[in-house]
Amino acid sequence: MADSSLPREKIPWFPTIDPDLCIGDHDCINFCKNNVLAFDEDSFKAVVVNPYNCVVGCDACAKICPQEAIKFPDKEELRATLRRLRAEAQESKTVQSQAQVSNTAVTLESTGGSVGGAGNH
Repeated sequence: MADSSLPREKIPWFPTIDPDLCIGDHDCINFCKNNVLAFDEDSFKAVVVNPYNCVVGCDACAKICPQEAIKFPDKEELRATLRRLRAEAQESKTVQSQAQVSNTAVTLESTGGSVGGAGNH
C-alpha cells in the first residue's frame, strides 16, 4: 500500500496497544516477524518497540488478538495521508526540476549561450 519512495517515518501506520485489555499472551509478538512488538517484563504486556518496522497497511496482529487490545489508524485516513505525501513529493520534484532548468538557463546566459562559454562562432 505504501510508496517505497516515501520516508517510512512520515507514514503514521503502526499499532497501539491498550494495556487495560492486553492479557500478555504473546500471540501478537510471536506472530509479527518485523519485531514491532515486544513483551514488557514489568507490566507483563505487549508493547510497541519498533513502530516503523510495521508494514504499512498490515493489521494482522490486531486480528489475532483475542482481547482486541491492538488498534491501528483508520485505513481511509492512511489512504488520505499517502495521497497527500505523494502529492507533496511530486510537488517537491517539480520545484527541483524547475530550479535545475532555471540554473541551466542562467549558466547558458552567462556563458554567451554555450555550455563551454565560447559563444556562437
